[in-house]
Amino acid sequence: MKVSRFAKSIFWLNCAVPLILLAWDAALGRLGANPVNFAIRTTGGLSLIFIVLTLAVTPASRMTGWGWLGQFRRVLGLHAFFYAGLHFLIFFWFDRAASVLSTLSEIAMRTYLMVGIVGLVLMAPLAITSTDAMIKRLGPRRWKLLHRLVYVVAIAGVLHFAMLVKADIAWPIAFAIPIALLLAWRLGAHYFRLRRESYQFRNPVAAAPAPDAATGAPVAKPKHWSGQLRVVKVFQETPDVRTFRLAATEGPRLPFDFLPGQYLNLSFVIDGKKVNRSYTIASSPTRVGSCELTVKREPMGTSSRHLHDSVDAGTLIDVNAPAGRFTFTGTEADSVVMIAGGVGITPLMAKIRYLTDIGWTGDIYLVFSVKTERDIIFRDELDYLRTRFPNLHVTVTLTRAEGTSGEWERGRISPELLDRVVPQIATRRVHICGPTEMTDLTRQMLLDLGVPAEAIKLESFTSPARAAAQAPAAADTNGTLVNGAPAATAQTSEPARAAVNGAATHTAATLTFARSGKTLPISARKTVLEAAEDLGVSINYDCRAGICGQCKTKLLAGHVTMETQDALTHVDRANNLILSCQARCIDQVAVEA
Repeated sequence: MKVSRFAKSIFWLNCAVPLILLAWDAALGRLGANPVNFAIRTTGGLSLIFIVLTLAVTPASRMTGWGWLGQFRRVLGLHAFFYAGLHFLIFFWFDRAASVLSTLSEIAMRTYLMVGIVGLVLMAPLAITSTDAMIKRLGPRRWKLLHRLVYVVAIAGVLHFAMLVKADIAWPIAFAIPIALLLAWRLGAHYFRLRRESYQFRNPVAAAPAPDAATGAPVAKPKHWSGQLRVVKVFQETPDVRTFRLAATEGPRLPFDFLPGQYLNLSFVIDGKKVNRSYTIASSPTRVGSCELTVKREPMGTSSRHLHDSVDAGTLIDVNAPAGRFTFTGTEADSVVMIAGGVGITPLMAKIRYLTDIGWTGDIYLVFSVKTERDIIFRDELDYLRTRFPNLHVTVTLTRAEGTSGEWERGRISPELLDRVVPQIATRRVHICGPTEMTDLTRQMLLDLGVPAEAIKLESFTSPARAAAQAPAAADTNGTLVNGAPAATAQTSEPARAAVNGAATHTAATLTFARSGKTLPISARKTVLEAAEDLGVSINYDCRAGICGQCKTKLLAGHVTMETQDALTHVDRANNLILSCQARCIDQVAVEA
């Protein structure tokens, strides 16, 4: 949930109330016999209060599940620094008559002042690096390491207070107890996290999501996570395909779990513009130390060109993870057929790696179509795996096979090929991934071969060049909601993007928030959530990646397209719900918010 600007303004005002009251009492001469001493102690106490509140935000957020509390942590920390700075400024200006020499002399003679100065100096870099820009500049790991100094600051503040009052230490103890408890909680949480990560790293299969005995489906969907991952290695698979290995910025394992076949949502800033793209995880969830994305460089693909041309080992990438229902864990059927076209091998390779890692005994049939021999992604690994696992059967067919060796099939995937290389295909579960036209044709072939529709699961994509050429017609295909009813349910991203591009040049879209009574013209490249934020219409959200489902709202009229719909259930779709963070308007749209 995003905290509204009004709520933030009220929060800032509340943080300023003690200062306003102090100034008011000072103006009326109600600060007692020694007003300077009263002001110094009051501002010092306020700084300690705000330090304790800052430290309490993370435990409170995790214990209650109220993630929105974290949006106030920065404000509380900045006010702690502000009141600490004011505390010193009053001492310097009024108690020491703004004399630098007198101030330094006093600090040198009194230990409690030296301790307090240490705390104030340590707070300065914490305040300076509190911005989003500094977080990205330092990187999450260094930023978190730096901001652990807040515990040193808290301890210095309590010692400063206790040494000042000497005999009556009731108030210093009142601050010391919650700070000690919060520090103990932090150390305990860190210890148990390290133990959990160590166990999962040593027992990756045991740590994988367990299937339900009755249904065969995973018991729990991997939880959503967002943050940064670091590129630790880049591999060249084919002349135009690279694999990017991503790892956590700290710790021995990834900060999230995923299922074989799921994908990551990546966020880049390219030429000053934010670009979000989804890429399938090609590695197995049993390999918990890293995950891999295998990406083909498309001449017209903004993000794929950026990845190939600008991303190397050491690069930090903003990630939302995981997402996707195109999964297979071996519990859903006793055999599986996987049909891939080009880079569509990536989610299927994740499943093959997972199934061979866990020693799955069912038959795995891979039928892989590529243009030429040099376009066979994961060629060496597939050769290695099929020599070690007799239940893995690999068939590669080349659509442009002139001058190549005779070990491969020739031509496009056909019913004859499938019937020949996959025995009793009509009785097996089938997963298809590749270009949209290939998956659609293959699905029809399978239906003609007697494979039940419910046994076919597919994920499709369209290259940017092809999507641009088909954009005007794509507005009525995958990913579009027409009059509040889904036109298609296949998981796809590029056709939806093509629909947006086509709509942007052919229609003038408007968006109406029915409950709020607000309407605006809207670009097809802006989401419903972004438009709501522009108008001040309240829609809850968390991940902004179509994963968490917090931003669901009802579509009352018009056409929208969504790149990701994973958070929507069949019931949601039947009730005309959309994900406002993903929905882009095609024409005159009305939503319930």
